[in-house]
Amino acid sequence: MATKAKTVVKTTPKKEVKKSATKKTVSVKKTAEIVVENTSNSVIKKVAVKKVAVPKVEKIEEVKIDTVKEEKEVKEPKRIVTSTIEELFEAGAHFGHVVKKWNPKMKKYLWGAKNGIHIFDLEKTIAGLDEACKALTKAALEGKRIVLVGTKRQAKQILEEEAKRISVPYITQRWMGGLITNWKQVKLTLDRLNSLKLKREQGQLKKFTKREQVLFDKEIARLERVVGGIATLKDAPEVVVAIDTHKEKLSVKEAKTRGAMVIGLVDSNANPDLVDFVVPMNDDSAKALEIVIAAFGKALEVGLKERKDLTPVIKATK
Repeated sequence: MATKAKTVVKTTPKKEVKKSATKKTVSVKKTAEIVVENTSNSVIKKVAVKKVAVPKVEKIEEVKIDTVKEEKEVKEPKRIVTSTIEELFEAGAHFGHVVKKWNPKMKKYLWGAKNGIHIFDLEKTIAGLDEACKALTKAALEGKRIVLVGTKRQAKQILEEEAKRISVPYITQRWMGGLITNWKQVKLTLDRLNSLKLKREQGQLKKFTKREQVLFDKEIARLERVVGGIATLKDAPEVVVAIDTHKEKLSVKEAKTRGAMVIGLVDSNANPDLVDFVVPMNDDSAKALEIVIAAFGKALEVGLKERKDLTPVIKATK
């Protein structure tokens, strides 16, 4: 009786080798095995299939094609406030006063309390600083009379240097009572200082005795110390920037009485209702004050520069 033979053909799948650079495919066929299986005596025969000659493929170096994108210079609008929450945090701007000495009206600017000390929400600090800087730029552009006030020890030198850099009136010794409410009297003091300085420069004081010249020099020095920073003012201030509104409460009160705009650094012990643009933060940290005063100075500089550029256009239209 003839045995039935079962033929099983096993072929390995074709593999495709892709070249990264040429993108050409070369098909390679491996040796196929034909297995003849005899059911009676289990004889397996392997028949070799003719191999297909495959040309040797030389090693191709990988070529990386980087897509070059034309980077166009995009001019972003200049931001006045460049300080970040991290910078203010490192400077200690988030520390308020002791919980017992706080003003309840400052609650909305506070994050909470820790170890008996109030902590400011620095996101609101950054937002308040940005609004204050925009207001300063607009005021400088409109030509309003602006005075920077900072008589506390930590802020004196920083404020004076920044004010002199941008040529803005400042007060770092003592707020002269009546500067806004009684401007006529203050104006006499400023005129006296400017007159004496002019006479000394022109040599008109040399006709006096040495003793009188010494007295004049002392008077000039005293007036310079008190009102030297505001000697260029022609009229009462329209904008007051107060560093620590609690300490500068007299200037804030006078400004509110006459309807002048108030921009101030407000700590947790101060009243924010008297301030038009509140910057809630620690007003005792020298590093934090340096950051904020620099931001104020930059905002004023931008406004003054824009006004200077627009002045010839305004004159031409007239």
